[in-house]
Amino acid sequence: MYPHHREREQPIFSARAHVFQIDPATKRNWIPASKHAVTVSFFYDANRNVYRIISVGGTKVRKMAIINCTVTPSMTFTKTSQKFGQWADSRANTVYGLGFATEQQLHQFSEKFKEVKDAARLAREKSQDKELANTALSIAAPQSPPVMCVNGPEDKLFRSQSADITLSSEKERIKKMLSEGSICEMNLEAELFTLQDSNTKLVAALHEANANVEQWKKQLAAYQEETDRLREQVAELEAHGGHGPSDMLKDELTQSLEELEALLKAKDEEIHILQNKKAEYHEMEHDREEAIHRLRETEMRNVELERRIQNTEQNLSNSLEERDRMDSEIQRAIEILDIKIFDLNDLRQSLVKLIDK
Repeated sequence: MYPHHREREQPIFSARAHVFQIDPATKRNWIPASKHAVTVSFFYDANRNVYRIISVGGTKVRKMAIINCTVTPSMTFTKTSQKFGQWADSRANTVYGLGFATEQQLHQFSEKFKEVKDAARLAREKSQDKELANTALSIAAPQSPPVMCVNGPEDKLFRSQSADITLSSEKERIKKMLSEGSICEMNLEAELFTLQDSNTKLVAALHEANANVEQWKKQLAAYQEETDRLREQVAELEAHGGHGPSDMLKDELTQSLEELEALLKAKDEEIHILQNKKAEYHEMEHDREEAIHRLRETEMRNVELERRIQNTEQNLSNSLEERDRMDSEIQRAIEILDIKIFDLNDLRQSLVKLIDK
């Protein structure tokens, strides 16, 4: 499929990026579409007068399409972080995300997306104007009799095309609303991707620095010893005058001394850069420890709240049991009182009978 399209399409702009697609099940999480950074290109199809975004990945033997998206005027490319952007493709029913190595690359891709979108809009308008002009010419042509039947095949075709365009536009609008509705959650995923990328690079640099710092220290010590030795030789030459080696040897020693001093300066600068990176790493570690500390405090508060809830539930259970016990005692007291009242009534009736006798 792609060789045929590549023959008639012309590349406009290309960039390297990590490609992601939104999870079709959750519509929230990103799924990597490529293991490594791949080339993402804008193409122009002159025969169809359309613009497309294409990215192909896979092995040399078997290529597969990662992105095959036709750019429409309703599409919007959104920057969700310094190095991450996304857009929705309603025809493919998905959302694409691109992670770039630098902020400048993201900016260039975003600007090119706007240009291509505007070009697609102009191409659609010209196509519509051309169709209207052809329709007007066909109506005004004397050899073509007027079509009086409003339910004929021409009217059905026009209404079918209009309905398809309206339905497609409505679907694109709904998909765009759904995509923008979850943009906050996507921003978190994009920020996480950027932080993980930066953290991986920083950790790799620190590992390399830690592996080489001891070796550089030994080299610096050796260079310093060599520099001190050469300085002593130069001082001896200057003190003895003509009794030492020749002027050519002096020049060679002076040149070697200057080279060693330049090398020492370069190594000092490298150590300074590594120390700054190490400070950044320590700062990130400090932030991580603070986050872990806050998480532990939150967990402790949750445990305390659970304990209070359990105590409250236990107290409530005890209160209910006490209330049931009191209700039982009150019921027994009422029964005893009813018995006594009944006995009193019997006694009163007996007294009445005795009095009457």
